[in-house]
Amino acid sequence: MPPITEPQAPDLREEEDQLDLRAYWRVLVRRRWTILAVFAAVVLLTLVATLRQPRVYAATATLIIDLQAPKVLNNKDVQDVVETGTSSLYSSKEYFETQYKIITSRAVAQRVIEKLQLARDPRFLGLEGIKDTAKLEQALAKLDPPAVLQDRLSVVPVKDSRVVKLVVEDRDPKWAATIANAVADAYIAESLSVRANTTQSASDWLEQQLADLEAKLAQSGDALYKFKQAHDIVATSWEDRQNVVSQRIAAINDALTKAQVQRATLEARNELLTKSVDALKDDPQADATLLSAQNMAIPDLKVRYLDAKVECADLASRYLPNHPKVEGCNAKVAAARTNLDREIQNTIGGARREYDEAVGAEKKLSQLLEKAKGESFGLNQYEKEYLELKRAHDNNQRLYEMVLARLKDTGVTGMLQMSNVRVLDRAEPPEKPVRPQPVRNLALAILLGLAGGVGLAFLLETLDTTITTREQIEERLGLPFLGVIPRIDKADGHSPELAIHSAPTSAASECLRSIRTNVLFMSPEKPLKTILVTSSGPGEGKTTTAASLAATMANSGNRVLLVDADMRRPRVHKVFGLAPGAGLSSLILGDGALEAAVVRTEVPNLDVLPCGPVPPNPAELLHTQSFAKLLEQLSRRYDRVVIDSPPAGVVSDAIVVATKVDGTLVVVKAGQTSRDMAARTVRNLANVQARVLGTVLNELDLSDRRYAQYYSYSSGYYGEAKPGGESKVA
Repeated sequence: MPPITEPQAPDLREEEDQLDLRAYWRVLVRRRWTILAVFAAVVLLTLVATLRQPRVYAATATLIIDLQAPKVLNNKDVQDVVETGTSSLYSSKEYFETQYKIITSRAVAQRVIEKLQLARDPRFLGLEGIKDTAKLEQALAKLDPPAVLQDRLSVVPVKDSRVVKLVVEDRDPKWAATIANAVADAYIAESLSVRANTTQSASDWLEQQLADLEAKLAQSGDALYKFKQAHDIVATSWEDRQNVVSQRIAAINDALTKAQVQRATLEARNELLTKSVDALKDDPQADATLLSAQNMAIPDLKVRYLDAKVECADLASRYLPNHPKVEGCNAKVAAARTNLDREIQNTIGGARREYDEAVGAEKKLSQLLEKAKGESFGLNQYEKEYLELKRAHDNNQRLYEMVLARLKDTGVTGMLQMSNVRVLDRAEPPEKPVRPQPVRNLALAILLGLAGGVGLAFLLETLDTTITTREQIEERLGLPFLGVIPRIDKADGHSPELAIHSAPTSAASECLRSIRTNVLFMSPEKPLKTILVTSSGPGEGKTTTAASLAATMANSGNRVLLVDADMRRPRVHKVFGLAPGAGLSSLILGDGALEAAVVRTEVPNLDVLPCGPVPPNPAELLHTQSFAKLLEQLSRRYDRVVIDSPPAGVVSDAIVVATKVDGTLVVVKAGQTSRDMAARTVRNLANVQARVLGTVLNELDLSDRRYAQYYSYSSGYYGEAKPGGESKVA
């Protein structure tokens, strides 16, 4: 046997990672009729739909939406109830987005419907085709006119501006413009209505709040007045009363301090006066300055007293004590002394009275201070209640004034009918419809048709897991491609398996001769003696391929034996019209002779060895030495031995035989054999180190243009085939 080569299947993952444009092109060529069908269908349907579609016109009205309405009044003094846009970028963006929603709102649409009386307009609602009144009423009841208008209305903001376009679509260009202008007017009216209603609602609420605040203000004022009246602070405020009391306490405190100082001063003076009096009693010539300072008469009286005393001393020195002059002088001294003592006593008494007055004043001031402190403590005791009443009254007063001012502002702004929206350009009837657009639709249909066709082609290619092309065999199985066998029909009573004999000049015959040539050139140094023909599954044409290949080899002058090794479903004897009898199974078991089992056929140089009786254990028979020896014997007698076997992907018979032959031929049926099944069959053969010669693509329909690349033979070139004739090509 020649050296065994194990087929190496390519790594599919590496192929998938590589962009093979030729593979894509082959898919497009193979599925071109699908692509063309989808393309034609899409284009045709688009043209039909475009031609049947009614013309729709779009009218555009342009508005300018300012952030603020015109400032008629001073914004600082009078403020609007409804605030519009602001200077903030994000707030302005939200404001404009809100306005766009309002334009397309149901409220605006309802205004337009009512203004133009579109609620029962069959033309606007698309019901002009209904002539029956009852059906028309039913259709009108089911429709929602504002929703119909909302569907036809769109808002298109102009970038980087406050301009917005209102686009209304209608089948009548004049009505489209009329409705667009009505939408613009309705939007402005809706904005003013919302502002007026909001202002009126705010005014009503402010009036109610003002009445409540007025009542609360009166109650808080009465409570505060009663509190002041009860605490004798009606004439002045609580703060003034507190200030008066504080000032009084401070004044009394100052006077008390002065009185205390004066008392202490007088007390010290009286003590000194007492000492001075005591000193004068003991010594009339003692210092009487303090007394003299208090009474200016005391120095004179003291001088008189001393002078009288000096005079008496002088008289006493000259006269006797009972002398009248002495007695008169003594009386004068006594009188002077009495006057001096009286003045001293008066001075001391005056000082004491002054001291007593200072003490009394101090006591009075202390009493006044205590009284003022008591009054201050009383004020502090009621301060919390007063402050609460005062705060409540002030709050009510402030709220009342604020609400009153706001109510006046609301009344003024409510009279204003100034909108921040104005019409820039009113809509005019359009001349050209916006739909349908035949050119655009056709271009879109062409793109979609091509994309859909190509997508469907690749989808079908992905879903189609069968083998249909040579490239799939070479890429997925990694085996040499030996050729194709077209679909063969019965002709002149001959079976398709003998087409090479019945129609030697046909395309099928030429394809079989090409396969024969490719197989023989697989081993030019050592001819292939035994060739096994198998497939992945049943019904894929292995028997047809084996018989046709054997007949083709026989026509070239070789002695060929066709062996039916399919002991499960034998068919070779039916192809040649042989009766059941002895065959391969009999020879393996040693029953009968080879010459008796081999049958000659009508094809020159072609003999057939039928299967024989079907055994219960075909795989075991083919695995025996008897079969191996029989195969050697047959290869010595014949130039070529072609063996038909069961499917290798279903049973193991073919795998067993593949290990004993020179080469194995795998038959793949176009459009039926699964890629995975074929790959599994190749792996099974490779696992037993069988030599796989290549693959034949069977049952190819040459009338299908997808496979025209394989058909390069013309029956006109070779001429008409004659039954039983021989091929002109060896």
